[in-house]
Amino acid sequence: MERTKRMMVTLLIILVLTAIIWIVLSVVVSKTGSEKIAFIGEDGDYKALIVYDPDPIYNLDELISIAFAEGLTESRWESKIATVAAATKIKQPFDLYVLCANTYNWAPDKAIRNYIKGNKHLKGSKVVAITLGSGATIRSQRLLEELIIEKQAILIESKSFWLIKPNNESKTKRSNRKIAIEMANDFGKEIAKKLEN
Repeated sequence: MERTKRMMVTLLIILVLTAIIWIVLSVVVSKTGSEKIAFIGEDGDYKALIVYDPDPIYNLDELISIAFAEGLTESRWESKIATVAAATKIKQPFDLYVLCANTYNWAPDKAIRNYIKGNKHLKGSKVVAITLGSGATIRSQRLLEELIIEKQAILIESKSFWLIKPNNESKTKRSNRKIAIEMANDFGKEIAKKLEN
């Protein structure tokens, strides 16, 4: 009886600590990151704005955004890669918007959701959605796509990349992160070709 009681107390402590950690992490990741802008490609015929909100733990979102932009440059695109905080201050329209959302609590991050809702240039614009997460991104990707469509933007393509779940089952010996970056670069090339046609 005493052992069962100790086990129940231990289990309760673990559940409470897990809940506290979950709440703290949810608060931390819901804050919009700092302003940052990078440029990839020069004097391109087409202009893309790639928007992400930096993950406070991993920077896969930034690396994926850069790799995608580098893929676009092969087809005469120049890209402005901006965090949400910086992108909200950019007023000119672009030929393509790429929205890179992290997944928190099975949904796209709040900063990207708010950016989509508040950006008047998205209506009628071509948009690519990129969803990032540990591996469970199905719901988050669907919600991101729905937000883009509700904004009356033209959703060209949507893709997920993962930090933990293998991005390519045939290459499990290599770094999953590196594979995701390579795939994002190929995705940028694919989108550029798609938009040329």
